Amino acid sequence: MKSSNVLILPGWQNSGPDHWQSRWERTHGYQRVEQHDWMHPLRGDWIARLEEVLLSCDEPAVLVAHSLGCVHTAAWAAHSKNTQRVKGALLVAPPDVEREDIRPMLSSWAPVPLQPLPFPAVLFASSDDPFCAPARAAQFAAAWGATMVDAGAGARGHLNADSGLADWPEAHEQLLRLMRL
Repeated sequence: MKSSNVLILPGWQNSGPDHWQSRWERTHGYQRVEQHDWMHPLRGDWIARLEEVLLSCDEPAVLVAHSLGCVHTAAWAAHSKNTQRVKGALLVAPPDVEREDIRPMLSSWAPVPLQPLPFPAVLFASSDDPFCAPARAAQFAAAWGATMVDAGAGARGHLNADSGLADWPEAHEQLLRLMRL
């Protein structure tokens, strides 16, 4: 599988230079799916952009989603007729966009689609993610048919640059497994 067919799906406000997604992009040549507006994300716009990028790939892709990128993946899969263009997804720290404190910032993203994903998925969650309770992350994993992995090793928060993950080899190994499918 070509590294350019590994698609990075950042969440709201994009992923900064120290984020593990950005580090993987620089180190491995994965392709970030750029969005028109990272600060005011619209669900329909983001779905259309992912569809456009997937249709330009010369082989099925693997999605690497963080935060809102996870809900983006589920929303795209619930509406696309081209889900065969994805061979797997690594989903990290999905936010609960239905929570009252999050919904105003991301109003077009609720409700979260809870249909099974039509491709294999692995979901990493942290026990102290400020944007999603562990039980809710487990509900997403079950609904999406994803294998859930506890990020473990102490407080990891939102599994972003502030979590001290650096190149995060444990998650990258899961990605390599998905790429070999």
